[in-house]
Amino acid sequence: MIKHVVCFKLKDNSDDAKERATNVLMSMVTKVPQIWGIEVGQNVLDTHRSYDLILQVVVEDLKKLEEYQQDPYHVNVVKKYMHEKMESSIAIDYEVD
Repeated sequence: MIKHVVCFKLKDNSDDAKERATNVLMSMVTKVPQIWGIEVGQNVLDTHRSYDLILQVVVEDLKKLEEYQQDPYHVNVVKKYMHEKMESSIAIDYEVD
């Protein structure tokens, strides 16, 4: 399995903005078939090095990760929304047992 992890720093990191972004990310649960598992968390400490949200998605393999990256809902709804709202992001993809 592959775990895809993205941390987002939002332009507006108010509780309301974080909640809206969380809902958009979690909307993939029923709309992106490649996802085996998903978790979204909101940062509780606000320090200079903190990011505001974390997205963790589990997919079956690298092929499914590529399909996830190209999925129309992921690209046209979720990525579009997050790119408009984020200041920056970082990501890592790694294998898990």
